[in-house]
Amino acid sequence: MRGAGVRRGAMTEEPGELRPYQVAVPDADVDDLRRRLAHTRWPVAETVTDWSQGVRIQDLKALTDRWAQDYDWRRFERKLNRYPHLMTEIDGVDIHVLHVRSEHPDALPLLLTHGWPGSNADFLKLIQPLVDPVAYGGEAADAFDVVAPSMPGFGFSGSPTTTGWTVQRTAAAWIELMRRLGYERWAAQGGDWGAMVTTALAAQEPAGLLGVHLHSAYAFPSALPETLDPDEQAAVDGLARYSGELGGSNHLQGTRPQTVGFALADSPVGQAAWLFEKYQAKTDNSGRVEDAISVTDMLDQISLAWFTNTAASSARIYWENRNLGASGPIVTLPVAVTVFPKDLPLPPRHWIEAAYPNLLLLHQAKRGGHFAALEQPEVLVRDLRAGLRALRS
Repeated sequence: MRGAGVRRGAMTEEPGELRPYQVAVPDADVDDLRRRLAHTRWPVAETVTDWSQGVRIQDLKALTDRWAQDYDWRRFERKLNRYPHLMTEIDGVDIHVLHVRSEHPDALPLLLTHGWPGSNADFLKLIQPLVDPVAYGGEAADAFDVVAPSMPGFGFSGSPTTTGWTVQRTAAAWIELMRRLGYERWAAQGGDWGAMVTTALAAQEPAGLLGVHLHSAYAFPSALPETLDPDEQAAVDGLARYSGELGGSNHLQGTRPQTVGFALADSPVGQAAWLFEKYQAKTDNSGRVEDAISVTDMLDQISLAWFTNTAASSARIYWENRNLGASGPIVTLPVAVTVFPKDLPLPPRHWIEAAYPNLLLLHQAKRGGHFAALEQPEVLVRDLRAGLRALRS
């Protein structure tokens, strides 16, 4: 099914061509999804009353019943197609880009990079407030042009056919993308794997990159002090939980991404469970993920992953970067950081200041978890405006 759910612009022989693109999943694929959902073979129920063994069967049945009976993919497709889409081949892979220009002439180009699970559709709630700040309580001077690609193997981007797609290679592809779009001065933002790519991008210090904003800042020192203060101990404990109790999918995708890909490519309920568990575990919720992300928003993300058949190809980002580690490079470019309280890991302030010595902003948000663009888009927009304002002069 990979590639069947799109209508591409006219193909050319020019490798650097920016081609128009539109999302158009065939009716046959929508019908196939409903058929598969109706014929699901369910496992036996868990033996606990919480999520400690993974997704609870009653919760997943409720979610997939909504998917089968009430969910409207065409609504989401229309929402996606409200914005200009482009496709361009970079380093042998088709890269899908949402590219939305502001009407304000001095708008700052902003490159947004998503994490896993996700795609550039993660940023739909950010686009209008960023490109038209006046309509959303801001000032014209805070306007951005939005450039939101999907990483190779994610969403509507193509899947690499060779190895080597590290965060550094993705960052290099983004530099080429911004050059093709004609931008000479720009900023970048990311969380989760998007933060890793954006950090790698900043470390390369390409001409034109003015600074970056991060959430999920992986600012761990290369060597820990002998004695940890309470904030440092909490950060180390959080990292252990992130890679341990919450890291089952990370470990599997970092070691055998293709194996799990077979199951997720064949079963929409399996694909739903794989993402549902992440949203439940890593959002700022009061026991139910729906406290943080609506069912419709989750089903939009799950459906996009299903129709693009990207479970295996997106999982490989863990395999490609399995030796990356938690400590990144010292970034000397200007950096703004937002810390969401239910995100993991949570490095203390002095570690963040050490990793980003040219720190423009460090904001501790009151609410929010790992999926900031879906959970707290208003906070993220405000911090992007405030944190990157100094770059405009």
